[in-house]
Amino acid sequence: MSTAIPSNDSATDPPLIVGKHTLASRLIVGTGRYDTMPQMAESLEASGADCVTVAVRRERLYDRNGQNILDFIDPDRYTLLPNTAGCYNATDAIRAARLGREILRNLGNAGADWVKLEVLGDSKTLLPDPIETLKACEELVKEGFSVLCYTSDDPIMARRLKQVGAASVMPAGSPIGSGQGLLNPNNLRIILEYLKLDDPDYPVIVDAGVGTASDVAEAFELGADGVLLNTAIAHARDPIRMSRAMRAAASAGRDAYLAGRIPKRLYAQASSPTEGVISSRPYQ
Repeated sequence: MSTAIPSNDSATDPPLIVGKHTLASRLIVGTGRYDTMPQMAESLEASGADCVTVAVRRERLYDRNGQNILDFIDPDRYTLLPNTAGCYNATDAIRAARLGREILRNLGNAGADWVKLEVLGDSKTLLPDPIETLKACEELVKEGFSVLCYTSDDPIMARRLKQVGAASVMPAGSPIGSGQGLLNPNNLRIILEYLKLDDPDYPVIVDAGVGTASDVAEAFELGADGVLLNTAIAHARDPIRMSRAMRAAASAGRDAYLAGRIPKRLYAQASSPTEGVISSRPYQ
C-alpha cells in the first residue's frame, strides 16, 4: 500500500525555518515510549519528519534491553533535536542541553547548535515551570543555543520567551501525553498574533497534548508553523499507521490554513445560483 502523502506546494508554502535549520516537514516527532526500537524507526519513517527529538539525559539514550537509541536513527537523514525532558530546574536543564550539544558534536550531527527546552513544574501535570524556564532560556541563548522553548498556552509568557531570545516558542495544546488535544485554541490564536506581530516568519510550534490526527490538523488550521508530538504515535494501537495519519493531517491542515477557511455564518447560504430559476420558495 502506498504511503505517499501529497506534499504542500513549495512555491506558495516556504519550508519551516528555525534558527539555522530548514525543515522539509513541519512535523517534528519524538523518539520515546515505543515498545521497541525497530518500531520507533519505522514510525519515524512513516511520519515523513526530517527532524526528531531525543531526550539527552544519559540514561534515556538506552532502552530496557540496553540498546542505544542513536543506533536506530540515521543521523544523515534526520536532524536531531536534543531535549531536556525530565528536568525540573534551570540548572539541570542547562546541564542537559550542554550534554546534548557534546553528544551531537561527536556524532557530527547538525542538531548540536539547538535544543528543545523543557523545565517542568511538577511530575503530576508536567506543566512547565515559567520562572525556571525563562531563566534557562536566557542562559542558553547567551551560550549560543537556538532554543525551542516548551511553555504553557499563556500569551504573556510566550512573549517574554521571545523577548529573551527563544528561536521558537512552543505552546502546549494540553498537558504532555494527555491526548486532550487543543484545550484553548483562543490562547493559541493570541500567541500567534503576539509573536508574529511585525515578525510574521517567527516560528510557533504547538507541542504536547496531541491525541489524534485531527488535533494536528486543527493546530495547523489555526496558523501554527509546526507541531511536535510523540505519545499519540508511540502509544497508538498501530504506531506506524498513526504516523501516516499524522503526516496526512499535517499536510491537510497546513493546506487548509493557506487556502483560507470561509467565515462562519449564523444563517444558511445557498451554494447553487438563485437567479434565473423557477422559484419553489413560498410567498414569491
